[in-house]
Amino acid sequence: MQLACGWRARAVAAVLVVLPLAVRAANLADTVAKIKTGVVAVGTVQPARQPSAQFLATGFVVAQGSHVITNAHGLPDLLDPQGKETLAIFIGRGKQIESRPASKVAIDPVHDLALLKFEGAPLPPLRLGGSKPVREGQEVAFTGFPLGVVLGLFPVTHTGIIAAISPIAIPAGEAAQLDGATLKRLRQEPYEVFQLDATAYPGNSGSPLYEPANGSVIGVINKVFVQQSKEAVLDRPSGISYAIPIRYAQELLKRAGAPGK
Repeated sequence: MQLACGWRARAVAAVLVVLPLAVRAANLADTVAKIKTGVVAVGTVQPARQPSAQFLATGFVVAQGSHVITNAHGLPDLLDPQGKETLAIFIGRGKQIESRPASKVAIDPVHDLALLKFEGAPLPPLRLGGSKPVREGQEVAFTGFPLGVVLGLFPVTHTGIIAAISPIAIPAGEAAQLDGATLKRLRQEPYEVFQLDATAYPGNSGSPLYEPANGSVIGVINKVFVQQSKEAVLDRPSGISYAIPIRYAQELLKRAGAPGK
């Protein structure tokens, strides 16, 4: 009788362990389905170019569905007006890609963020978090286009945890591109970034970092700018991934008069 009871107790314990994992997996699957509708590719279109579309970064829809947050470093400084090159976002699935003309609304060079406004019907905006503090060790996910759009629009989701919350410093090469006021603010207000226990690629720059259970966006993936800044002293970059806290994107939205959802 005692053996039977012991076996049942172990079986119940095993079920209790498996069930939370299954629930988390189901929650993430539901969350990803919603997140993907608000994740876009960012790039340029030039009719005479082959291919005409050039992928630059990932972005995600915010505000009332007509704006996109992405990384500033991924955008071109200048477009080719003679070649009728335009900034654009790309939506769709697989090879069924639609481009929408877009324009820069605001840039935050310190936090490497850009706000774009695109033409056409609104898209589903993602919900921005920030109401509760991000903690080291919490689970996160991000969705974007790590390999670009050569094979079509196929958003990819990665999961991991917040491995550390650590400060960033701007290296001399980047500092030369900032004006005096920006440099002064950076020195007076150093900010922290999220270090992730997950692998991001250059194409992921601008992807939303979110809570798997509810899709609340807590950061913006930054594969290039932050990594170069934090690892300037290393001969070989570590491949660690980073994200900019979402509060800086919210501040950019407010300054531009396009409050986030």
